[in-house]
Order: sequence, then structure tokens, then C-alpha cells
Amino acid sequence: MKIKTINTKKAPQAIGPYSQAKVINNLVFTSGQIPLQPNGELVTGNFEKECIQVLENLKAILGESNSNLSNIIKLTVFLTDINKFNTLNDVFERYFVDDLPARSTIEVSKLPKGCRIEIEAVGLVDV
Repeated sequence: MKIKTINTKKAPQAIGPYSQAKVINNLVFTSGQIPLQPNGELVTGNFEKECIQVLENLKAILGESNSNLSNIIKLTVFLTDINKFNTLNDVFERYFVDDLPARSTIEVSKLPKGCRIEIEAVGLVDV
């Protein structure tokens, strides 16, 4: 069994001692993504744009893993304000249309860099 580490410049680099994702067999496990742009700048002030940036980061990491958003099995979403749930759903409806992933959404007190959203994914790799 071989484990592959994923690293792409199309998504922000890890802000700590972890990788963007790991692939084992036909599964990809991403680290949590916050609304950092690939250049390291944090998207703030507009929750919809923050959600979009997080999903674009996941999309880039999955692409590097030979996967894509439609291959996601499970998402875990962390929000600092559960009242943003409807905005999150509005954005998700644009990114996930036909085959919806399983998802948990959890309110937390704080997230890295003071951001309001973090999402991690588990998906299938195209073989």
C-alpha cells in the first residue's frame, strides 16, 4: 500500500506541518481548507466569496490528486457562525448539482487565521 502526498501551487500551501492531501489506494483525504488564496492572502469580508475560495482550493487539490468535486464522498464543514448555513448552502448548490456528497456542518468557536469557514474532503481518485 503506497501513500502519495499531494502538493499543488494552485492552492495555498499548508500553514503548518501538514500536507494539502494524502492519497491511499483510490481515496483522497484533504486537509481542511480555509479561504486563503494560492498567494497566501486571506479572503475576508464576504462570506459567499470565502466559501467560494475554500471550494476552489479543494477543487485544485483534488485535481492534483486525479480527482474532482464530483468524486467527493464526504465533506466536513466548520463554521464560526451557524447562521451562515443558508449562504453556505447557496454556494454549494452551484458547486454540487447532481451527485451530492455526504456532509457534516459544525459550529466551532475559532478557526485558523481568524477565518469563518474551513472544509475538509474525502473523495475517490480516478483510476
